[in-house]
Amino acid sequence: MSNEKTIKSALISVFSKDGLEPIIKKLNELGVTMYSTGGTQAFINNLGIDVVPVEDVTSYPSILGGRVKTLHPKVFGGILNRQDNEQDRAELAEFDIPQIDLVIVDLYPFEKTVASGASEQDIIEKIDIGGISLIRAAAKNYADVVCVSSVTEYGEFLDIISEQNGTLTLEQRRDFARKSFNVSSHYDSAIFNYFNKNNEETVLKISEQNGKVLRYGENPHQKGFFFGNFDDIFTKLHGKELSYNNLLDVDAAVNLINEFKGDKPTFAILKHNNACGVAQRDTLEQAYTDALAGDPVSAFGGVLICNTEIDLATAEKIHSLFCEVVIAPSFSADALELLEGKKNRILLILHDIELPKTNVRSCLNGVLVQDKNNITDRLEDLINKTNNKPTDNELNDLIFASKICKHTKSNTIVLAKNNQLCASGTGQTSRVDALNQAIHKAQSFKFDLKGAVMASDAFFPFPDCVEIAKNAGVTAVIQPGGSIKDQLSIDYCNDNDVAMVFTGTRHFKH
Repeated sequence: MSNEKTIKSALISVFSKDGLEPIIKKLNELGVTMYSTGGTQAFINNLGIDVVPVEDVTSYPSILGGRVKTLHPKVFGGILNRQDNEQDRAELAEFDIPQIDLVIVDLYPFEKTVASGASEQDIIEKIDIGGISLIRAAAKNYADVVCVSSVTEYGEFLDIISEQNGTLTLEQRRDFARKSFNVSSHYDSAIFNYFNKNNEETVLKISEQNGKVLRYGENPHQKGFFFGNFDDIFTKLHGKELSYNNLLDVDAAVNLINEFKGDKPTFAILKHNNACGVAQRDTLEQAYTDALAGDPVSAFGGVLICNTEIDLATAEKIHSLFCEVVIAPSFSADALELLEGKKNRILLILHDIELPKTNVRSCLNGVLVQDKNNITDRLEDLINKTNNKPTDNELNDLIFASKICKHTKSNTIVLAKNNQLCASGTGQTSRVDALNQAIHKAQSFKFDLKGAVMASDAFFPFPDCVEIAKNAGVTAVIQPGGSIKDQLSIDYCNDNDVAMVFTGTRHFKH
């Protein structure tokens, strides 16, 4: 196997012609014989450069409306032959098959066609057959053939043939093959996922082309990567690069604030994936002030997010706090100028897009996949379980608390009053511990819990939690229900003038 191969012939057939012209001109300068089809053939001819139509090699025209152009033994024989194999060389001569040293081909834009909302017929026509086959054949035979399978590789390829006079090393050819199999596997995954979207077949195919190396993972000794199109969700206006932990907190923040889309101005402050402050007010400035009051200690170094434009008055208050990330649908010009005063502070505009409908996480030697928790408790879903019914203000607070509870690590208890998070107990192994943590935290920040409400992510198996909450001042409780001992908690509430509603929906978040 020769380490270096000089390109003498090329098959070029691409859907997009962007960036192709300088490569064609360079290949022509190097004396490379070019073969092509259809629109690419016309493109090369229009450059005043000679090209051999593939049908002159195969003696077959493009047929079936263009579905069959390159699928022929004379094409694939020219790509797949082993140049150091005597029998292969003899068969090429016997059947008059030209040697092909380079394949430049891209694929029909299947994903873009699906995303455009095109018809089923148009989508099916964008399933490439000849192109994917050419990529696989050329990449398989990287020992003798160079495969360039994406416009993103054009620049690198042009640099190599310009610097090395049309010659590539084995390592370079193998690297282009690696990239080609990445293109082909991603393409096939996209097609399968399109066909499988409404089926229950337990198959998971994830292929992300947009990957970014992070500074490190959760800790400096861990490598970290992000795979996804960050720019689809955000416009980054300012600040340092986001870290692994930043991204986890940003994800939690976006999912929480999505519960308040279209509501009155709402501000949330998160730390380690949990809300440490949330408030909803008539102005964003007051919403921020009251969110910060929920836990000004934990807010240090946190992620801030809101559901409406950040104005100068709000920005002036934010500016005095050290925070890692500030997220909003928009920033006024003067607010942005002020917040950009801290060079490392990350400022993000949150786009109005639909979030993923599934959650995926690693587990043991595999992955866990589930539907996203897309149920938000609503007033019309609540079932009164006690003689004492919640007041209108309590009902609003119960829904507010439930939204926060849904996005807080289990076991959790959330205490709220007047559309403000007073405190939460997060990630505890005991629901009683979670409640005691929340009460202690609320009291340490001077919250008066008289008239507050309590939300729980799961049922109460015993009446101890409602008794502790009542003694702290809580007057209304929201919980999913479902314990065989639900009546014990209901009875305690009836005996002590506490209102309790059931939702029927558990909101564990592990």
